[in-house]
Amino acid sequence: MKIIEGQSFDEERALYAARDLKIVDCRFEGPADGESALKESGQIEVADSLFVLRYPLWHTTDFKLRKVKMADTARAAIWYAKNGIITDSDLDGIKAVRESSDISIRDTKINSSEFGWKSSGIRLENVDITSEYLFLDSRNISLENVDMHGKYSFQYVENMNINNSRLDTKDAFWHTKNVTVRDSVVKGEYLAWYSENLTLINCEIIGTQPLCYCKGLKLINCTMKETDLAFEYSDVEADIIGSIDSVKNPRSGRITADAVGEIIMDSDIVECRGEVIVR
Repeated sequence: MKIIEGQSFDEERALYAARDLKIVDCRFEGPADGESALKESGQIEVADSLFVLRYPLWHTTDFKLRKVKMADTARAAIWYAKNGIITDSDLDGIKAVRESSDISIRDTKINSSEFGWKSSGIRLENVDITSEYLFLDSRNISLENVDMHGKYSFQYVENMNINNSRLDTKDAFWHTKNVTVRDSVVKGEYLAWYSENLTLINCEIIGTQPLCYCKGLKLINCTMKETDLAFEYSDVEADIIGSIDSVKNPRSGRITADAVGEIIMDSDIVECRGEVIVR
């Protein structure tokens, strides 16, 4: 690999279509305010470097970033990219990753309000992420040991696995399909409405009016806290340790818990035959 070390770049398309290049201790900033520094590049490695300018890695393939800082001014930093590994880095900017595939991100801090939209094969491991609309309309997503702070997370996502994570969110998992969450804390409001085939295993679920209008919903060995008006019009099989504040109009299936504060069966809109069993 050719090595570029200790340099600063600010011109338009500074390293456009670069190949077999290692970039070390470089800065992409300056008065020329050029965009798209590494657009259409491939087989590149970047380490200990700073990106301040916009659109640095568009249509980039086979790349590695280590100890890289993407400033919040590096807007839309990684788009249409494939086959990447990002480690020990900081990714800021409103749309840090979009319409990209097969990217692994480890030991990294992310602050990007529209992160991961319309992407596939994105893997987060040991990541702290703040994102208002995380992974909108994405596929084949994996989270392992992730601390997430957001609002409207995972909307329209399909095929996702989440393990050993802490999700502090709001309307998460709306319209998702084929999602499994294990050994995690899921805190929010109106969780997972209109989801299909959502499975929660060994999870703590916190927040009002969760898990309504769901199809194929399963809860295995979970706890529920501050969860009132749960399961409305859902097809659900749930085994809950401890109590549920209230259950309202489950459409079908069985909900088993140690205690239920209130069972509400008053629908004159949908025929509701779900069973609620108190041990």
